[in-house]
Amino acid sequence: MFNGFRSLKSKIRLIFSLTLLLLAILFIGSIKYDRAKYEEGNAIHERLVAHYLYNYYLIYGKIDEAYLESQNFSLIKDKAKIVNIEHYFKKKEKYKKYAVDTYKLQRVILINNDRFKLFLQNKNKLRYPLKRIFVFTIVFLLIILLYFWVIRSLKPLSELKNKIKTFSQGNLNIRCSSNKQDEIAEVANEFDHAVTMIRELLQSRQLFLRAIMHELKTPIAKGRLVSEMLPDEKNKARMHSIFERLNLLIDEFAKIEKITSKNFELHVKTYKMSDLVEASIDLLMIEAPQRHITMHVDEDYSVNVDFELFTLVLKNLFDNGIKYSTDKHITVIIDDHTLQIINKAKALKEPLENYFKPFHTTKKGLGLGLYIVKSILDIHKMALHYRHEEGKNIFTVV
Repeated sequence: MFNGFRSLKSKIRLIFSLTLLLLAILFIGSIKYDRAKYEEGNAIHERLVAHYLYNYYLIYGKIDEAYLESQNFSLIKDKAKIVNIEHYFKKKEKYKKYAVDTYKLQRVILINNDRFKLFLQNKNKLRYPLKRIFVFTIVFLLIILLYFWVIRSLKPLSELKNKIKTFSQGNLNIRCSSNKQDEIAEVANEFDHAVTMIRELLQSRQLFLRAIMHELKTPIAKGRLVSEMLPDEKNKARMHSIFERLNLLIDEFAKIEKITSKNFELHVKTYKMSDLVEASIDLLMIEAPQRHITMHVDEDYSVNVDFELFTLVLKNLFDNGIKYSTDKHITVIIDDHTLQIINKAKALKEPLENYFKPFHTTKKGLGLGLYIVKSILDIHKMALHYRHEEGKNIFTVV
């Protein structure tokens, strides 16, 4: 949409630029056309003057200077100037019976026949087309004003774009309603209505989830107290572990709720990948983790992540790897800025992208594990890749 908006502004600029260019071409073309017509008429007029002078001289034996003055012509009489003009015409090979040229910004006519030799100056000038210049200037200004008016009318669209961008970053407290009566205002009002509905839905969902988690805390706390009264230490430890696991799950649901609603703040720091793996193994809360997980650190490296969120990613990957492996064992390899989780299992029945969907069909859980993993990795600008080789599933975090 935003690229389309930039393209729209570019198209508008292109249209107005072409309009101004065509206007300029039309103006210049009309000026050149007028000049060509004037020069054509002026050349005919000069020949008529020369023809009249010749006929008049045959009858009266003199030059009709009054006629020349009435036609805005003048007879050049300065001998020094005549010599220079003759030299100029001869140099340009135009010294003939009749010739016309420009000499020092003056239009000079040579009439050289068997009766007389004259040099005339044509004082007629092409008048500036003031009316045409005025009309073209008005049209030019109107096009410029129209351009700025159109661009200004698109300003609400730019503001709407920024608010949509803010909304996409997780800020739901935006208002973009408009009291104008154009199409952009209609879009802004509809989007504002959609934002309001989404905000209310998210708030009701958050309230619902928080109420459930709050209500679950009470029986868990009571269960832990009751488990402390058990006489059998082994059963007591087992029940205590179960309630700890339930409490941990509720905390994870709280994190999931924040991640999916984008209602959280990242606390990014630098950690060694091996430290993150060990912390994630602790989160699994399984007995004798060394029997289920083998870790090889070929080349340890550091990453900038949010500790709680990223360990939740690894914990889910480890948990899935153990749960779906045939021998309930996974191998974790840290090497060359990649983390590999390997287990013995059948290849995935569907493309990995399908498992990123929430509540994907699964027999051993809610189908939220990889959805949570994908959401958190996207936040950290990381990716999860998958391949199956020699009867092993290999998940790689890069």
